[in-house]
Amino acid sequence: MKTYEQFLDIKAEVKEALKNNLPVVALESTIISHGMPYPDNVVMAKKVEQIIREQGAVPATIAIMDGKIKIGLTDEDLETLAKSKDAVKVSRRDMASVIAMKQLGATTVASTMICAEMANIKFFVTGGIGGVHKGYENTLDVSADLEELSQTNVAVICAGAKAILDLPRTMEYLETKGVSVVGYQTKVLPAFFSRTSDIKLRLFVDQVEDLAKIIYTKEKLNLKGGILVANPIPESDSLDSDYMNDIIARAVKQSVVDQVEGKDVTPYLLKKIVEETKGKSLQANLALVYNNAKVGGQLAKAYQDLMK
Repeated sequence: MKTYEQFLDIKAEVKEALKNNLPVVALESTIISHGMPYPDNVVMAKKVEQIIREQGAVPATIAIMDGKIKIGLTDEDLETLAKSKDAVKVSRRDMASVIAMKQLGATTVASTMICAEMANIKFFVTGGIGGVHKGYENTLDVSADLEELSQTNVAVICAGAKAILDLPRTMEYLETKGVSVVGYQTKVLPAFFSRTSDIKLRLFVDQVEDLAKIIYTKEKLNLKGGILVANPIPESDSLDSDYMNDIIARAVKQSVVDQVEGKDVTPYLLKKIVEETKGKSLQANLALVYNNAKVGGQLAKAYQDLMK
Protein backbone atom coordinates (compact mmCIF):
# COMPACT_ATOMS: atom_id res chain seq x y z
CA MET A 1 0.00 0.00 0.00
CA LYS A 2 1.35 3.41 -0.98
CA THR A 3 1.40 5.90 1.89
CA TYR A 4 -1.04 8.32 0.24
CA GLU A 5 -3.71 5.64 -0.31
CA GLN A 6 -4.94 6.11 3.27
CA PHE A 7 -6.16 9.56 2.20
CA LEU A 8 -8.00 8.42 -0.93
CA ASP A 9 -11.77 7.92 -0.85
CA ILE A 10 -12.67 6.54 -4.28
CA LYS A 11 -16.35 6.36 -5.21
CA ALA A 12 -17.50 2.78 -5.83
CA GLU A 13 -18.38 3.43 -9.48
CA VAL A 14 -14.93 4.91 -10.17
CA LYS A 15 -13.13 2.17 -8.25
CA GLU A 16 -14.95 -0.50 -10.26
CA ALA A 17 -14.11 1.23 -13.54
CA LEU A 18 -10.42 1.49 -12.65
CA LYS A 19 -10.34 -2.15 -11.53
CA ASN A 20 -11.81 -3.27 -14.87
CA ASN A 21 -9.64 -0.95 -17.00
CA LEU A 22 -12.60 1.13 -18.16
CA PRO A 23 -12.06 4.76 -19.29
CA VAL A 24 -12.18 7.30 -16.44
CA VAL A 25 -11.97 11.10 -16.70
CA ALA A 26 -11.06 13.34 -13.75
CA LEU A 27 -12.74 16.71 -13.19
CA GLU A 28 -11.66 19.62 -11.00
CA SER A 29 -13.89 21.23 -8.38
CA THR A 30 -12.69 24.85 -8.24
CA ILE A 31 -14.98 25.64 -11.16
CA ILE A 32 -17.86 24.49 -8.91
CA SER A 33 -16.89 26.33 -5.72
CA HIS A 34 -15.30 29.47 -7.19
CA GLY A 35 -16.45 29.56 -10.80
CA MET A 36 -20.19 30.24 -10.62
CA PRO A 37 -23.05 30.68 -8.16
CA TYR A 38 -25.39 28.02 -6.74
CA PRO A 39 -27.41 26.30 -8.21
CA ASP A 40 -25.87 27.01 -11.64
CA ASN A 41 -22.67 25.29 -10.50
CA VAL A 42 -24.53 22.06 -9.68
CA VAL A 43 -26.33 22.05 -13.04
CA MET A 44 -23.00 22.59 -14.81
CA ALA A 45 -21.17 19.88 -12.83
CA LYS A 46 -23.87 17.27 -13.46
CA LYS A 47 -24.06 18.11 -17.15
CA VAL A 48 -20.29 17.74 -17.55
CA GLU A 49 -20.44 14.33 -15.88
CA GLN A 50 -23.34 13.30 -18.12
CA ILE A 51 -21.47 14.34 -21.28
CA ILE A 52 -18.51 12.19 -20.24
CA ARG A 53 -20.83 9.23 -19.63
CA GLU A 54 -22.34 9.68 -23.09
CA GLN A 55 -18.87 9.15 -24.60
CA GLY A 56 -18.52 5.81 -22.81
CA ALA A 57 -16.31 6.98 -19.93
CA VAL A 58 -16.80 7.33 -16.16
CA PRO A 59 -16.50 10.83 -14.62
CA ALA A 60 -14.57 11.38 -11.38
CA THR A 61 -15.01 14.86 -9.91
CA ILE A 62 -12.31 15.47 -7.29
CA ALA A 63 -12.47 17.46 -4.05
CA ILE A 64 -11.10 17.34 -0.49
CA MET A 65 -13.60 16.57 2.27
CA ASP A 66 -13.30 15.40 5.89
CA GLY A 67 -9.57 14.76 5.63
CA LYS A 68 -9.91 12.66 2.47
CA ILE A 69 -9.31 13.14 -1.23
CA LYS A 70 -12.65 12.30 -2.78
CA ILE A 71 -12.25 10.71 -6.21
CA GLY A 72 -15.82 10.95 -7.49
CA LEU A 73 -18.50 12.92 -5.66
CA THR A 74 -21.98 11.82 -4.59
CA ASP A 75 -24.93 14.17 -5.12
CA GLU A 76 -24.69 15.07 -1.43
CA ASP A 77 -20.97 15.85 -1.73
CA LEU A 78 -21.65 18.03 -4.76
CA GLU A 79 -24.36 19.98 -2.95
CA THR A 80 -22.07 20.55 0.04
CA LEU A 81 -19.28 21.88 -2.15
CA ALA A 82 -21.56 23.96 -4.36
CA LYS A 83 -23.26 25.71 -1.43
CA SER A 84 -20.17 26.33 0.68
CA LYS A 85 -18.84 29.86 1.16
CA ASP A 86 -15.69 28.60 2.87
CA ALA A 87 -14.24 26.03 0.45
CA VAL A 88 -10.49 26.50 0.17
CA LYS A 89 -9.02 26.80 -3.32
CA VAL A 90 -6.43 24.03 -3.10
CA SER A 91 -3.24 23.90 -5.14
CA ARG A 92 -0.21 21.67 -4.43
CA ARG A 93 1.05 23.91 -1.62
CA ASP A 94 -2.29 23.71 0.23
CA MET A 95 -3.05 19.99 0.01
CA ALA A 96 -1.35 18.72 3.16
CA SER A 97 -2.75 21.43 5.42
CA VAL A 98 -6.33 21.21 4.06
CA ILE A 99 -6.35 17.43 4.45
CA ALA A 100 -4.72 17.51 7.90
CA MET A 101 -7.12 20.15 9.21
CA LYS A 102 -10.11 18.41 7.58
CA GLN A 103 -11.17 21.52 5.70
CA LEU A 104 -13.41 21.55 2.66
CA GLY A 105 -11.20 21.97 -0.39
CA ALA A 106 -11.84 22.54 -4.09
CA THR A 107 -9.07 21.31 -6.36
CA THR A 108 -7.37 23.45 -9.01
CA VAL A 109 -5.78 22.11 -12.19
CA ALA A 110 -2.51 21.41 -10.35
CA SER A 111 -4.02 19.57 -7.38
CA THR A 112 -6.53 17.70 -9.54
CA MET A 113 -3.63 16.38 -11.62
CA ILE A 114 -1.87 15.21 -8.46
CA CYS A 115 -4.98 13.47 -7.13
CA ALA A 116 -5.79 11.91 -10.51
CA GLU A 117 -2.31 10.42 -10.75
CA MET A 118 -2.62 9.05 -7.20
CA ALA A 119 -5.81 7.26 -8.29
CA ASN A 120 -4.22 6.11 -11.59
CA ILE A 121 -6.56 8.25 -13.72
CA LYS A 122 -4.84 9.29 -16.93
CA PHE A 123 -7.23 11.94 -18.29
CA PHE A 124 -8.46 15.20 -16.84
CA VAL A 125 -10.92 17.70 -18.31
CA THR A 126 -10.93 21.38 -17.32
CA GLY A 127 -11.88 24.73 -18.83
CA GLY A 128 -8.49 26.38 -19.20
CA ILE A 129 -5.15 26.03 -17.42
CA GLY A 130 -3.39 28.73 -15.44
CA GLY A 131 -0.15 30.21 -16.72
CA VAL A 132 2.13 33.23 -16.71
CA HIS A 133 0.20 36.31 -15.64
CA LYS A 134 0.35 39.63 -17.44
CA GLY A 135 2.87 41.91 -15.73
CA TYR A 136 5.08 38.94 -14.86
CA GLU A 137 8.18 41.15 -14.98
CA ASN A 138 6.86 42.97 -11.90
CA THR A 139 5.02 40.23 -10.01
CA LEU A 140 6.72 36.95 -11.01
CA ASP A 141 3.19 35.47 -10.90
CA VAL A 142 3.14 32.04 -12.55
CA SER A 143 0.44 29.44 -11.94
CA ALA A 144 1.45 26.18 -10.27
CA ASP A 145 -0.44 24.46 -13.11
CA LEU A 146 2.56 24.85 -15.41
CA GLU A 147 5.01 23.21 -13.04
CA GLU A 148 2.54 20.38 -12.44
CA LEU A 149 2.26 19.76 -16.16
CA SER A 150 6.02 19.33 -16.27
CA GLN A 151 6.08 16.58 -13.66
CA THR A 152 2.70 14.83 -13.33
CA ASN A 153 1.65 12.14 -15.80
CA VAL A 154 -1.88 13.17 -16.67
CA ALA A 155 -3.29 14.29 -20.03
CA VAL A 156 -5.16 17.60 -19.60
CA ILE A 157 -7.91 18.52 -22.07
CA CYS A 158 -8.59 22.28 -22.08
CA ALA A 159 -9.47 25.26 -24.28
CA GLY A 160 -5.94 26.63 -23.93
CA ALA A 161 -4.71 28.83 -21.11
CA LYS A 162 -7.15 31.32 -19.60
CA ALA A 163 -7.35 34.41 -21.82
CA ILE A 164 -6.48 36.72 -18.90
CA LEU A 165 -2.90 35.40 -19.06
CA ASP A 166 0.24 36.22 -21.02
CA LEU A 167 -0.18 33.47 -23.62
CA PRO A 168 3.21 33.77 -25.41
CA ARG A 169 5.10 33.56 -22.11
CA THR A 170 2.89 30.69 -20.96
CA MET A 171 3.75 28.73 -24.09
CA GLU A 172 7.44 29.55 -23.69
CA TYR A 173 7.35 28.23 -20.13
CA LEU A 174 5.69 24.98 -21.24
CA GLU A 175 8.26 24.54 -24.01
CA THR A 176 11.12 25.09 -21.58
CA LYS A 177 9.66 22.44 -19.28
CA GLY A 178 9.26 19.98 -22.16
CA VAL A 179 5.46 19.81 -22.05
CA SER A 180 3.84 18.68 -25.31
CA VAL A 181 0.97 20.95 -26.35
CA VAL A 182 -1.18 19.20 -28.96
CA GLY A 183 -3.80 21.10 -30.90
CA TYR A 184 -6.99 19.10 -31.47
CA GLN A 185 -8.49 20.16 -34.81
CA THR A 186 -6.54 23.42 -34.58
CA LYS A 187 -3.09 24.61 -35.67
CA VAL A 188 -3.02 27.57 -33.28
CA LEU A 189 -3.38 27.87 -29.52
CA PRO A 190 -7.01 28.51 -28.56
CA ALA A 191 -7.44 31.62 -26.39
CA PHE A 192 -10.13 30.23 -24.07
CA PHE A 193 -13.11 32.50 -24.95
CA SER A 194 -11.87 32.67 -28.57
CA ARG A 195 -10.99 29.87 -30.98
CA THR A 196 -7.81 31.43 -32.29
CA SER A 197 -4.68 33.34 -31.31
CA ASP A 198 -1.45 34.38 -33.01
CA ILE A 199 0.43 31.47 -31.46
CA LYS A 200 1.13 28.61 -33.87
CA LEU A 201 1.34 25.09 -32.49
CA ARG A 202 4.12 22.68 -33.43
CA LEU A 203 1.90 19.64 -33.03
CA PHE A 204 -1.73 19.12 -34.04
CA VAL A 205 -4.04 16.22 -34.91
CA ASP A 206 -7.60 15.84 -36.17
CA GLN A 207 -8.56 12.49 -34.62
CA VAL A 208 -8.84 11.41 -30.97
CA GLU A 209 -7.27 8.10 -31.97
CA ASP A 210 -4.07 9.96 -32.85
CA LEU A 211 -4.14 11.75 -29.49
CA ALA A 212 -4.48 8.36 -27.81
CA LYS A 213 -1.48 6.99 -29.77
CA ILE A 214 0.68 9.96 -28.71
CA ILE A 215 -0.22 9.52 -25.03
CA TYR A 216 0.32 5.75 -25.22
CA THR A 217 3.75 6.18 -26.84
CA LYS A 218 4.81 8.84 -24.32
CA GLU A 219 3.98 6.42 -21.50
CA LYS A 220 5.94 3.58 -23.10
CA LEU A 221 8.92 5.93 -23.49
CA ASN A 222 8.63 6.69 -19.76
CA LEU A 223 8.71 10.43 -20.41
CA LYS A 224 7.98 12.48 -17.31
CA GLY A 225 5.14 15.03 -17.22
CA GLY A 226 1.73 15.63 -18.69
CA ILE A 227 0.38 16.34 -22.15
CA LEU A 228 -1.78 19.38 -22.82
CA VAL A 229 -4.56 18.88 -25.36
CA ALA A 230 -5.68 22.27 -26.69
CA ASN A 231 -9.31 21.96 -27.80
CA PRO A 232 -10.87 25.20 -29.12
CA ILE A 233 -14.28 26.47 -28.05
CA PRO A 234 -17.00 25.63 -30.62
CA GLU A 235 -17.19 28.22 -33.39
CA SER A 236 -20.79 29.13 -32.58
CA ASP A 237 -19.80 30.06 -29.01
CA SER A 238 -16.49 31.79 -29.70
CA LEU A 239 -16.20 35.47 -28.73
CA ASP A 240 -14.34 38.05 -30.82
CA SER A 241 -10.70 38.14 -29.68
CA ASP A 242 -10.25 41.92 -30.04
CA TYR A 243 -13.42 42.54 -28.03
CA MET A 244 -12.27 40.17 -25.29
CA ASN A 245 -8.68 41.47 -25.21
CA ASP A 246 -9.93 45.01 -24.62
CA ILE A 247 -12.15 43.89 -21.72
CA ILE A 248 -9.37 41.76 -20.24
CA ALA A 249 -6.86 44.62 -20.41
CA ARG A 250 -9.22 46.90 -18.47
CA ALA A 251 -9.89 44.19 -15.88
CA VAL A 252 -6.16 43.58 -15.37
CA LYS A 253 -5.53 47.30 -14.81
CA GLN A 254 -8.35 47.43 -12.27
CA SER A 255 -6.93 44.42 -10.42
CA VAL A 256 -3.68 46.34 -9.94
CA VAL A 257 -5.58 49.35 -8.62
CA ASP A 258 -7.51 47.10 -6.23
CA GLN A 259 -4.27 45.36 -5.16
CA VAL A 260 -5.53 41.87 -5.93
CA GLU A 261 -2.75 39.28 -5.70
CA GLY A 262 -1.94 35.57 -5.85
CA LYS A 263 -4.70 33.00 -6.21
CA ASP A 264 -7.35 35.74 -5.87
CA VAL A 265 -6.39 37.25 -9.25
CA THR A 266 -8.07 34.71 -11.53
CA PRO A 267 -11.53 34.66 -9.86
CA TYR A 268 -11.41 38.47 -9.60
CA LEU A 269 -10.67 38.91 -13.30
CA LEU A 270 -13.20 36.32 -14.44
CA LYS A 271 -15.92 38.01 -12.36
CA LYS A 272 -15.05 41.41 -13.87
CA ILE A 273 -15.13 39.93 -17.36
CA VAL A 274 -18.58 38.37 -16.78
CA GLU A 275 -19.84 41.80 -15.67
CA GLU A 276 -18.30 43.62 -18.64
CA THR A 277 -19.60 41.10 -21.20
CA LYS A 278 -23.05 41.02 -19.56
CA GLY A 279 -22.78 37.27 -19.06
CA LYS A 280 -21.50 36.37 -22.54
CA SER A 281 -18.16 35.18 -21.17
CA LEU A 282 -19.90 32.87 -18.68
CA GLN A 283 -21.93 31.27 -21.48
CA ALA A 284 -18.75 30.85 -23.50
CA ASN A 285 -17.04 29.31 -20.47
CA LEU A 286 -19.83 26.76 -20.11
CA ALA A 287 -19.74 25.92 -23.82
CA LEU A 288 -16.00 25.27 -23.83
CA VAL A 289 -16.15 23.12 -20.68
CA TYR A 290 -18.91 20.97 -22.21
CA ASN A 291 -16.91 20.64 -25.42
CA ASN A 292 -13.80 19.64 -23.48
CA ALA A 293 -15.83 17.03 -21.58
CA LYS A 294 -16.97 15.53 -24.88
CA VAL A 295 -13.44 15.33 -26.28
CA GLY A 296 -12.01 14.11 -22.97
CA GLY A 297 -14.53 11.28 -22.77
CA GLN A 298 -13.85 10.31 -26.38
CA LEU A 299 -10.08 10.38 -25.79
CA ALA A 300 -10.25 8.23 -22.66
CA LYS A 301 -12.38 5.71 -24.57
CA ALA A 302 -10.01 5.74 -27.59
CA TYR A 303 -7.02 5.15 -25.30
CA GLN A 304 -8.71 2.23 -23.58
CA ASP A 305 -9.65 0.74 -26.97
CA LEU A 306 -5.98 1.02 -27.97
CA MET A 307 -4.94 -0.95 -24.87
CA LYS A 308 -7.18 -3.94 -25.69
